[in-house]
Amino acid sequence: MSLNIEMEVKGEVLCIRLSGELDHHTAEGLRTNATEAIEAHGIRHIVLNLEGLSFMDSSGLGVILGRYKQLKQLHGELVVCAVTPSVERLLEMSGLFKIIRMEPTEEYALLRLGVA
Repeated sequence: MSLNIEMEVKGEVLCIRLSGELDHHTAEGLRTNATEAIEAHGIRHIVLNLEGLSFMDSSGLGVILGRYKQLKQLHGELVVCAVTPSVERLLEMSGLFKIIRMEPTEEYALLRLGVA
């Protein structure tokens, strides 16, 4: 299976909706697309919607951590939302929830960032 990446810019927020599998085969594409969008649109925050993500490995964690660090330098925030139980377990075990906030829905994440 592959990874489907949908991106939408809302002000300073980049909404990224993922479906499929985020693994070592697809991580570089997400990294490239997200970095280009951040730089091209003056993005300060990312809402990462993982509702359709069926699988993620350590390469996916690396992409998320990399975008978190990129946004932190811009005094921004990365928020994950609509996380499936298996992906939530991976994020929890990795310790990412100590630095990245999780919200139940994309709409709520946008509201918390003041964009809704």
